[in-house]
Amino acid sequence: MQEIMEFLKTDTFLIITAIVGIILIIGFFVLIIKLSNIQKKYNTFLKKLGNGKDIYEDLETYMYRVEKVEKQNSEILLGIKNLEEDLAKCIQKVGIVRYNAFKDTGSDLSFALALLDDKNNGVVLNGIYSREMSNIYAKPVKDGVSSYTISEEEKQAIEKAVNSDKIIKLE
Repeated sequence: MQEIMEFLKTDTFLIITAIVGIILIIGFFVLIIKLSNIQKKYNTFLKKLGNGKDIYEDLETYMYRVEKVEKQNSEILLGIKNLEEDLAKCIQKVGIVRYNAFKDTGSDLSFALALLDDKNNGVVLNGIYSREMSNIYAKPVKDGVSSYTISEEEKQAIEKAVNSDKIIKLE
């Protein structure tokens, strides 16, 4: 340990330290010059890649556009969700049965029409035609069943509506 302390006090150690310091400073400047050259080559490459324009500006423009499109997409998806919620409340299922209410009329001029939403709620209409008059009766339907007494034709119309194809939803 004593020998190391004495060596650190000699002129030789100072000269070696100075030479190492000079070499490090020279290496530092060489690295700065090389880095500068690489930066120039990189900028030239980017300009060639961007057809004479700065590619950074193009990338920033594209990134702004992508963010704008993502925002619009989220707004569109929210709008679609709201529309689907509203659509569930609209008439989506229809069932109709034509029949002859009276034997003295010539053809199937009477009808039962069921108009239901996504949850099988809605109305069933029964139009009864006779030679003297025509009447239409409306009865509410909840969950595919009416709380009123319904005819066989109305029941068939409701069953047709419940079993009909629904509007396809986007998910």
